Amino acid sequence: MPRPDTDLSRDAILAFIAEERAAGREPGRRDIAKAFQLDGGGKIWLKRLLRELELEENGSSGPVKPHAALPAVLLCEIKTRDREGDLIAAPLEWNEADQGEAPKILLERQREFRRQPKTPAAAAPGVGDHVLLKLTKLRGVEGYQWSGRTLKVMGKAKAQVLGIFRALPDGSGRLVPVDKKAQGREALIPKGQTGNAEDGDLVSVSLARESRFGPPQARVRERLGSLKSERAVSLIAIHAHGIPNEFQPATIAEAQAAKPATLAGREDWRALPLITIDPADAKDHDDAVHAAPDDDPDNPGGHIVTVAIADVASYVRPGSALDREALERGNSVYFPDRVVPMLPERISNDLCSLRGGEDRPALAVRLILKADGSKKSHSFHRIMMRSAAKLSYQQAQAAIDGKPDDLTGPIRDSILMPLWAAYGSAARARDARQPLDLDLPERKLVLDTNGKVTRVIVPERLAAHRLIEEFMILANVAAAETLEKAKSPLIYRCHDEPSLEKMRALGEVLASIGIKLPKDAALRPVLFNRILAMIKGSENELLMNEVVLRTQAQAEYVAENYGHFGLNLRRYAHFTSPIRRYADLIVHRALISALKLGDDGLPRSTTLAELREVATRISAAERRAMAAERETTDRLIAHFLADQIGSSFDGRIAGLNRAGLFVKLDGTGADGFIPASTLGADYYRHDERAHALVGDRTGESWRLGDRVHVKLVEAAPVAGALRFELLTEGRPATSDRSGKRSRPVLPMGRKQGRPPPKRSGRKR
Repeated sequence: MPRPDTDLSRDAILAFIAEERAAGREPGRRDIAKAFQLDGGGKIWLKRLLRELELEENGSSGPVKPHAALPAVLLCEIKTRDREGDLIAAPLEWNEADQGEAPKILLERQREFRRQPKTPAAAAPGVGDHVLLKLTKLRGVEGYQWSGRTLKVMGKAKAQVLGIFRALPDGSGRLVPVDKKAQGREALIPKGQTGNAEDGDLVSVSLARESRFGPPQARVRERLGSLKSERAVSLIAIHAHGIPNEFQPATIAEAQAAKPATLAGREDWRALPLITIDPADAKDHDDAVHAAPDDDPDNPGGHIVTVAIADVASYVRPGSALDREALERGNSVYFPDRVVPMLPERISNDLCSLRGGEDRPALAVRLILKADGSKKSHSFHRIMMRSAAKLSYQQAQAAIDGKPDDLTGPIRDSILMPLWAAYGSAARARDARQPLDLDLPERKLVLDTNGKVTRVIVPERLAAHRLIEEFMILANVAAAETLEKAKSPLIYRCHDEPSLEKMRALGEVLASIGIKLPKDAALRPVLFNRILAMIKGSENELLMNEVVLRTQAQAEYVAENYGHFGLNLRRYAHFTSPIRRYADLIVHRALISALKLGDDGLPRSTTLAELREVATRISAAERRAMAAERETTDRLIAHFLADQIGSSFDGRIAGLNRAGLFVKLDGTGADGFIPASTLGADYYRHDERAHALVGDRTGESWRLGDRVHVKLVEAAPVAGALRFELLTEGRPATSDRSGKRSRPVLPMGRKQGRPPPKRSGRKR
């Protein structure tokens, strides 16, 4: 080992000491020398180092010294973020009674890499984590005496233990866990440790060490809200995933103080009859559209399409309280029973909502389309608009289908028909581009006024949905092209091609139903579209749509472009929903700066490294939101089915592992589990290659995609868990010519235990 006379070696020694202390051991000089295999010169250096740090040969077991004498390397806990979004830590072992207030340690930003790492955002340190920091004394930084560079994340923050408090007559209580994996493992909460929680409250608890006998004991740390009604079911996911759902006072104050934008610095487009087309229950309207034939003789059969997007950047300035909190949230989260918005309602539902008949600021793109739907040119404008009508998808579609109402009747020929004509051209260009064309129905929960599920429906996919989606895609492409041409930094929406491993698995599935995946075929969306076309109308149609979806990579936000595989686009950036997505706000600011449309654009000092960090944070926030939305839907459906114990249902095997089968019910789309131990009088093995559970003795098997009839035997609404009993017999064993029983070649299953991904028509 080279002589350890560098800062790097010094850090390694100090990190080792801190790790040993974190494990409850006090390393002496000999221990350290042995661990690092130090020679004579190294031992002399180590002795000098320890003397410099005022450490004795056997270490020091006392508390951390006062502020002026913090060690060079220290084990800390990340406590919070400051107003700028930087992480703040404090010493893990600190006795305020003896040492006073714990010092605040400002974490240095993580070093950036040339290429954005593919590691999950969870690998970076976060609030609640234990980290090993190299400390540096700060001077002239208000509120902080130390900065810390992360040497190692010692332990990720333990997830909150959440559950429903159930009061017992003697003043104690029990905790019903909300995690599916923890079902049946309740905890006891002794009298005096209930934190004044009431029956039915969602609580966060600290678990004591489990004993060999009886359930563990817990102490209520925090009451998070009452779950007396199903309207509060989304509270579970909000707190389980750490989704911020209450705005800071400074954020609310900024929103309330905001004044309506004026015409100054804007083009007056209030006479252009832009309209909004949204879901019937939408409360905010951030996009409006208009189309007309192009009268340019050089563009016969062409169209002029205008897409206007709420100008959120005029109200949410970089570095403001509104901006900091919007970045922390990343996006709005849509639950069946509530919305957790990215911005306060004063901004999202009032000043920036493109209400009918009211003046609103917008950033608009004018798209010139050729007769074949390809884009001839485009231009961006900062405008003041006035929506001519607020329509639902169903209203707009009914009018086009010859059933206009009082609102759509007067505008059908002048506004709606030109929109549909322009969409016809754009659709031809889309079809020529051949994006991935999956057909997966989306379930929607219908709730009553009390938040109770009354039914589960699959809304019809209308041409009106596709029209808005296609125009939004065109606007997003135009935004990315404009910013690239201006050499402006931006955040892209990218989607990687499927991995080789996933393509091999897809090939196995296709082979099992008699379709061969070409080995030398170019990996393009059209390849998947051809596969889906081959099985359309067959019993494997729904299954193969889901399998193809699982084959795809997950879309993400990045600062360096690598294209969008699913849409088959070379460049793509989210521009059309700045009310509910922070990425779109960044793109708006970049356009304002690049095109010199105002002084509230992206700061000139913005670096690629900063945008990488923002992209990583908002990608993680998006994944967090998707998981929370899915879990809340599962819980509400479990509530819906809880009074149908004993009823039977039809469904499909949607996944399997050695523990059992995962079944998705027809109609509701509810997911439930069948333990392998309940399948029959046999031992069932998980055949990974065949993607099946196969009986050792009988050869009876079940595979992914098999139709099954099941009985509901248990529902746990709090966890969103359902347990079924299988009423359908498995597939009989087959035999080859030699008389030996062989296992069938069966389609691929999903990853073990993973619920099906949720697909949204507008989440591109």
